Amino acid sequence: MSGWVARRFWKEAGVAQDAAGFAVELDGRRVRTPAKAPLILPTRALAQAVADEWDAQDGQVQPATMPFTRTANSAIDKVTPQFAEVAGMLAAYGDSDLLCYRAEAPQDLIVRQATAWDPALDWAAADLGARLSPRQGIVHAAQDPGALRRLSDLVHALTPFQLAAFHDLVALTGSLVLGFAATRGWRDPDDIWAISRLDELWQEELWGRDDEAHEMSEVKRAAFLHAHAFFHACTARD
Repeated sequence: MSGWVARRFWKEAGVAQDAAGFAVELDGRRVRTPAKAPLILPTRALAQAVADEWDAQDGQVQPATMPFTRTANSAIDKVTPQFAEVAGMLAAYGDSDLLCYRAEAPQDLIVRQATAWDPALDWAAADLGARLSPRQGIVHAAQDPGALRRLSDLVHALTPFQLAAFHDLVALTGSLVLGFAATRGWRDPDDIWAISRLDELWQEELWGRDDEAHEMSEVKRAAFLHAHAFFHACTARD
């Protein structure tokens, strides 16, 4: 990974206010992204989270233990230069949202999906101004164009830093609605994650837990919770 050193060389990581936001410094020297862009964060809270990750490194630097730094780098190096493409890709989830494709059988799963997913669609209609309609089966059926335009406008209104986190909130759940629900505090993020895994949890009840699949799910859950924390740090007030 370009720009990373093998071992810690600094004594202290800190945050410095910049005209464009907040910079992370290592012994007074400002950190840059892998693409050599200045690592400037939109809020002090986000910059402090990144600085804390650098400060926590002991001996050899472990990028895997620095999720805030990785997401911030992605926002600057990857999302910013192709913002429209990333936003468009995420907005497209609205036309194939997980919450809209329902089981045709058995009845128990049909009821569970309706109980867990209908409230999220109702919330989206009321809070986001976009009504998506459920259907049974996996064959694609287009959603209301007006609702999709509304959702697309909301995605494109995000900042690059928000969009970097929003990408994971949507991609990990398979739902644009749940992504927005996580950013707007509809429910606790752990509850939203569980709602996105309803089908998998139902399968576990039937056939028992697959340890490998469960381990992978926990990795994804941690990534989802990180994305939730990163998104909200983007707008935290000092």
